[in-house]
Parts: sequence; C-alpha cells; structure tokens
Amino acid sequence: MKQKITKGALILVGVAFLIVMLVLPLATVLIYALRQGWAAFFSAVTDVYAVKALQLTLLTTAITVIVNTVFGIFAAWTISKFRFRGKQALTTLIDIPFSISPVIAGLVFILVFGRIGWANPLLEALDLKIVFAVPGIVLATIFVTFPFVSRELIPMMQAQGSDEEEAAALMGAGGFTIFRRITFPHIKWALLYGVILCTARSLGEFGAVSVVSGHLRGKTNTLPLHVEILFNEFHLTAAFAVSSILVLIAVVILILRNIVEYRVKREER
Repeated sequence: MKQKITKGALILVGVAFLIVMLVLPLATVLIYALRQGWAAFFSAVTDVYAVKALQLTLLTTAITVIVNTVFGIFAAWTISKFRFRGKQALTTLIDIPFSISPVIAGLVFILVFGRIGWANPLLEALDLKIVFAVPGIVLATIFVTFPFVSRELIPMMQAQGSDEEEAAALMGAGGFTIFRRITFPHIKWALLYGVILCTARSLGEFGAVSVVSGHLRGKTNTLPLHVEILFNEFHLTAAFAVSSILVLIAVVILILRNIVEYRVKREER
C-alpha cells in the first residue's frame, strides 16, 4: 500500500512539474502568438527580417551539424579505437563547451577574432570578417554544440570494442570499408540521436551568438535574437508568433528523438 502511494505521489509530482515547466510555457507561446488573429500571426512570421533570421538560423544549423557530425565520428573513432598519449586530455577538451557559459565562449571569439584580437591583423590582410558576421555565428554555434555527437558515439564505440575492425583489417579491408560495413551499423542510431541533439541545440543557441552577432537586422540576427529584439520593442504578438516557429521545430525534433529511442530499444531486445 505504501509503495502504491509513493508511486502515485512521484508520478503526480513528475506530471505537475512537466505541466508547469513545459506544457504551460508552450501553450502560452501559442496563445499569445494567435491572440490577434491569424492575419497578425502570418504578418509576423512572413516579415522580411523574420524570414532572413530563419534562413540564417537554418544555414548555421546545417553547417554546424555537418561539421560536428564529421568531427564527432573522427573523435569517437580515435578515442575508442586507439591508445595514445593525451587521450584523456582530448576527452576533457571535448567536454569544455559543457562547462563554459556560452556568453564566455562568445567573448573568447571576440578576443581572438575581434578588432582587439591577436588574429585581427591576419584577418584584415586576408579581407576576412569573423566577428559581427555570419562566420562568427557559425563558429560560435559549432563550439557550443560540438560535444553532442561525439559524446553519443564514444560510449557506444567503446562498448563495441575493436575486435571486429582488427579482424577486417587483417583480412585486407580498407579503413572506409571497415567503417561502412562494420562500425557504422552498430552506431547508426547513436549517431542519429547525437545529430538530433546537435540540431536542437544549434537552432536555439542564444548566448554565444548574441555576443558575436552584433545584432544586425537582416544580416546577423538568428531567430532567437530576432525574438529578443521584438520582445524588447514590446511587439509581443510578433515575438510570440516568431517563437512559435521554434516551438514547432522543437516538437518535430522531439518526435524524431522519440522515434530513434524506440528503434534503439527495439533493436536491443
């Protein structure tokens, strides 16, 4: 009897927490986004600055996911399949973005690539602009999100071991063939899960991007930054309307994540 009461109480607390922290905020966003009607909603989401912010967000996310996927595979392969000095140090370096505030990461990029940065003379000589431009936004987003793919792959590849790869290598198989025929089938769902997490984090990144973007409307504003500007200007309906785009994308990503988790659990049975 006590166990049933405890179980029911824990479930009730969990559901209440989810409602207060997740369901109500999401519902509030949708309600405020539509409170002035569909015409105002479509006017906000089709505004030229909102469209450009969405395009920049999607472009940044696409580049970030591609770079971090390649890096994540290489890093996981290196750490899980080889023994070398500095292996633990490399693993620690991969985790740095988890322990550093995104705002501090943005400031670091300012100090390196900004006008007062040590790399500025070289950038001026090459006529390149990193800070307050799209490259800075991409670099900041990559830095903040690059552990996600590798951190999903490393435990999986370490548990897999290297016996199959070594046997294939002794039989004359090349590195790409070994990865494609042996390694990839074991890690495909972990890789997809890491890609989904990286995508979600990239779409919503605010802190580091806010520091390096310069808040140039139509040029360096991502969707979260555009929402902040609208909110600060007291265009609340427009701010929530644009926010609803991120909410809908988040819901789609959540569905994809649950599908991946279901497939993983089914294959483990």
